[in-house]
Amino acid sequence: MTDSKFPTEIITLPSKGLVYPETSLLAKGEIEMRYMSAKDEDILTNINFIKQGTAIDKLLKSLVVSPVDLDELITGDKNAILFAARILGYGHDYTFSFKNQATGKEDEYTVDLTKLDEKPLDESLFTQGKNEFDFTLPKSGNKITFKLLTGKDERSIEAEIKGLQKIDANASYENTTRLKHMITSINGKTDKIAIHDFVDNYFLAPDSRAFKKYYYEISPDIDTTVTIDKDGYVQEGVVIPIGINFFWPDFQV
Repeated sequence: MTDSKFPTEIITLPSKGLVYPETSLLAKGEIEMRYMSAKDEDILTNINFIKQGTAIDKLLKSLVVSPVDLDELITGDKNAILFAARILGYGHDYTFSFKNQATGKEDEYTVDLTKLDEKPLDESLFTQGKNEFDFTLPKSGNKITFKLLTGKDERSIEAEIKGLQKIDANASYENTTRLKHMITSINGKTDKIAIHDFVDNYFLAPDSRAFKKYYYEISPDIDTTVTIDKDGYVQEGVVIPIGINFFWPDFQV
């Protein structure tokens, strides 16, 4: 355990570290995190961080004591750390708002975050130390390889979308930009020009949907969907919302 003024816990990663190079500490499949302090709450209430959308990332970097680069975490592993930080900081009960499909109105529900499960992980699809996977597009038969996105990738995607929106503010670039960052080769071609050309001009919608479904299915992560059972009413597939209030329910932005 790292020498810390605050108690720490070992947090397991949904990926079990399989996607990280063996030279990385992340390959151990766990990180050490300390409990949140009053000083850490200053990060959550920093208006500049909130406006920049960096408050949560800065909080996690402050809490993780293992000497690792959090930017290299795949999204699902980062989510596990996110939920662990919330539990260690403010407890396991989290009350959130959702749209009640029976009434059509906003309602509230309290979930025990410690009861959330990790998505099932098919380790046979993973090669230790390699973040690359194969998929054959069912409609066209094209073969692609792809990677699971990291925090660094997500920032690159966000920056690229912002740049494209300066050219045409009315256009949407989210789907194709993400696909271009996910895919690492198309029919053996690894150059970005070939990948971008394929996504822009040859990627059929049924293939795109099938690929994204497969990507979600194999991605290690925390299952953030819950079944709400309240007052005799059951609503399945409700996604737990995450924002600043996820950490500090009383904080108003």
